[in-house]
Order: sequence, then structure tokens, then C-alpha cells
Amino acid sequence: MLPRETIATAQIPDGDTLTLVSHGRDFIIMLGRDELMGTRMQFSEEQLAELTLKELSVARPRVLIGGYGLGFTYRAALSHLPEGGEVVVAEIVPEILEWAQGPLAHLTGDTVDDPRGEVILCDVAALIDDANDGTCAKFDAILLDVDNGPDGVVRDPNDRLYTRTGLAKAREALNPGGILAIWSAANDHKFTRRLMDAGYEVDVREVRARPNNKGPRHTIWFAKKV
Repeated sequence: MLPRETIATAQIPDGDTLTLVSHGRDFIIMLGRDELMGTRMQFSEEQLAELTLKELSVARPRVLIGGYGLGFTYRAALSHLPEGGEVVVAEIVPEILEWAQGPLAHLTGDTVDDPRGEVILCDVAALIDDANDGTCAKFDAILLDVDNGPDGVVRDPNDRLYTRTGLAKAREALNPGGILAIWSAANDHKFTRRLMDAGYEVDVREVRARPNNKGPRHTIWFAKKV
């Protein structure tokens, strides 16, 4: 059995410790003792971006991604972005970006420098607030993959994103017809109801973790502002 090798650690503001480990050719980001994300099961993270962009009818979408992670969602968004679109990523842990340009540079490629995208060191909730108060333009899609589901697993302040108030703020930050898409390791029927109560038209889909239709099933909520 291949051993896991610790490459680096980072402290999450108001949260636990992240650890970047290698396991053979694969890389995993650990939250405490739990696997938060890894290179062997990235397909559902890519689908978060690809399926959302397929649902949008605007010519030049403006997309906000909460959480850079290993960059799979960001790279998929850039890959499927229509001409003239733009992607903004909010990442709260600076070391994540250092890893992207260091030990994970072979995954990152030149995407961090892509002129169609911008990675900002901040809380995604702050950019949602900025869109609401007019500090920045509203978004056509908001993609959240900052936790393993609709609760603040990574850091307690993330809980607010999934409350009725937080969902209402996200809805207000969207242009008409915009989509709030949320990745989760498992389904949550109560959260589906909460999205509906917040005024969204909700589509819940299960997506395999790997492109060969293997691996665990993950859940993505596509909540449209109508």
C-alpha cells in the first residue's frame, strides 16, 4: 500500500487545518482526518461548472465560484465559458493558491493567469454582498463548493450561506434567470425545501465522482432565480 506523504498545511480562518498530501500520483486535501477533495474524483466538481453553464441562456455570463480547492471547477468553467464571459473565484485560504502554483502547478497550467478569470482572496459571502450593494456587477451564476454540503463543515461562518437569509442574498446577487449551484457529498431534502422556500426553481441531480460512471454519487442543486 502506498503511503500518504504530507506536503503542506494551512490554517483556515475561523476553521480547522487543511493538509495537502500526496498518495502515489494523486493529491488530496484533508480537513483534519477527513478527505475534502482529491484528484481521483474530480468529475462532479467539473460538472458543477459545465452543467450550470449549459443551463444559462445569456451570451456572456458572469460567474462566481466559491472555493478554488484543486481548481477543477474553475478550469471547467473556463473551458466551457462562452466568448466574452468572465469567471471570478473567491478563495479564503492563501496557501491554496500557493499550492496551485507550486506542487499542483501541473494541474493548474496557465489558468490562474487566464484573462477571462480572476481569483480573489476573500470570503465568497463578501462578493455576494458586493453584488447586492452595487459595489460589483451581479452574477449569472454562483457556484458554491466551499463545504462538503449545505452546512459550514469547513468553517462555521459558512453556515450563513445556506440559511434562508443567505440564500436570499445569493438570489438577490443573481441576474434574472441566474443559477445558484451547490455541490454536496450527499443529498439533503430539507435543504431542497429551503431553496424552494427562498424563491428558487430547484433541480437536484446526482453526478458520479468519476467520468467512467464509477465512484460515489454526489449531489448538485441547480436553483434558478425566476
